[in-house]
Amino acid sequence: MTLESVPPAAPISELVHRARDGQPRAVGRLISLIEDGHPQLPELASALVPHTGNAQIVGFTGPPGVGKSTATSALVSSLRAGGKRVGVLAVDPSSPFSGGALLGDRIRMGEHATDSGVFIRSMATRGHLGGLAWATPQAARVLDAAGFDVVLIETVGVGQSEVDVVSLADTTVVLLAPGMGDGIQAAKAGVLEIADVFVVNKADRDGAESVVRDLKQMISLGRKELGSSNMGGPSWRPRIVQSVASRDEGIDEIVESISAHHDWMNESGELARRRQRRASSEVEAIAIERLRAELGDLRGGDALDSLAARVVGRELDPYAAADSLIADLGR
Repeated sequence: MTLESVPPAAPISELVHRARDGQPRAVGRLISLIEDGHPQLPELASALVPHTGNAQIVGFTGPPGVGKSTATSALVSSLRAGGKRVGVLAVDPSSPFSGGALLGDRIRMGEHATDSGVFIRSMATRGHLGGLAWATPQAARVLDAAGFDVVLIETVGVGQSEVDVVSLADTTVVLLAPGMGDGIQAAKAGVLEIADVFVVNKADRDGAESVVRDLKQMISLGRKELGSSNMGGPSWRPRIVQSVASRDEGIDEIVESISAHHDWMNESGELARRRQRRASSEVEAIAIERLRAELGDLRGGDALDSLAARVVGRELDPYAAADSLIADLGR
């Protein structure tokens, strides 16, 4: 029996009911079904829909070594002090042996393990680029449906092009730190352009003020406070917060900045626009995944090999071959 054919331990509707009652095992089981690509995913997605749309999704990203896990843990403590239920999806690199997450983030956030108002899940990228696991969007839906007020998504330490978190989060927080070379150069052309809030962590180190100054200059050049035709008011100007997460310094300011951004999105209509873009990305990803599965079925036959041979033999160009393959998929 393959993993995909193993039935869930309980009916989907019962698992969703248990998750909404705050049972962490049910939440974990639902996320496992998503990660395993279980055949009942469509049923699960349908069961979740009526209960979603309430959680605030916050993405944490930045270059490796800036203290994302420490800052995330401190942020969880601050949110819990404010009475919020918090879900955390910590995306780790995959183990080269098991394919699972390396669990480093969960270990660093161990202080919250016994808090019933916090759910932490490490997710493996499993080779997926962009700083997220492919199952992350649906896992966030599970936490939303389970009644968590805030869902924090901590990405893998990312480079310039790995910025998928912006398509998933309501608010994107980019962490930088001094003493890592040129902080702006380390993350430009991608990560810096997606930030709603910048956090200069480890601000007790030399060079923190220089990073803040560079960020302010970048914002003034690239994101001027111009009127928005969508709302007739000022656009959001990314905030810059200095913190020392290991000592809980600046954490309340990060929470306040995230809250202020959320209020601005509600007032301006940007929240609805972002969530529609998120839904579009999810639908597209699911459609592409299904097409890949169908393509995999064709690989088991002769169609793809035959087309490839004709391309090598210069009987067809790759575009014509692709058109033929798509036509086969539609039959």
